[in-house]
Amino acid sequence: MLSAAGVGAGDEVIVPAFGNVEVAEAVHEAGATVVFADIDPATYCLDPLAVDAVITVRSAAVVVVHRFGRTADLPRLHELGRRHGLLVLEQGESASPYDEIAQRRERAAYLDGRLSGVRTPDGGDGHTYQQYVVRVPGNGRPDRDAFARAVRAKGVECQVPVKTPVHRMPGFRRDVHLPETERAADETLSLPVEGALTKREMQRIVSACNALGGLLQPAF
Repeated sequence: MLSAAGVGAGDEVIVPAFGNVEVAEAVHEAGATVVFADIDPATYCLDPLAVDAVITVRSAAVVVVHRFGRTADLPRLHELGRRHGLLVLEQGESASPYDEIAQRRERAAYLDGRLSGVRTPDGGDGHTYQQYVVRVPGNGRPDRDAFARAVRAKGVECQVPVKTPVHRMPGFRRDVHLPETERAADETLSLPVEGALTKREMQRIVSACNALGGLLQPAF
């Protein structure tokens, strides 16, 4: 995709570090240099202000990755592209049937109204809830991981959506300041939200999380 668009050696491509390493690998394969920008903590997608801050004369493209069913701020990112002459490419998530999205939204609304002790997702316009991602308060990764183990012990499947940001991986390690990316990697947890969940299973998720969430308080 990048090579076909004329991006190659000497060019810089701005990408998120929160998410798939495949995006950075594609930049590397094209012969260009990976530049990481921070995310918006509400959408988990590239923050236009953070992108603007890392643009240089060598910047050729921005790869926008939509996360968890939320879309990035495309109007502002495309405006940046026009202003700086950058190619803006999108990597989306696989499309889901409307009825499946409706079921996930119904279950997400149920969790939104009943979960305590965790920070529920910022729904926003058009959220399709490919994943239902909450924030676990406390001391970051240790508390999030302990919370996940305890919830699993109560029979609720949950996943850490991004275990290691790409700028901390071998081969792409960078000494850059991405506070929202690192905070999200330390605090986020994906809870079940698929349409096949029964009401009893949804109640189990709420019960398991609420029994634990109130016990974890931020450290001061």
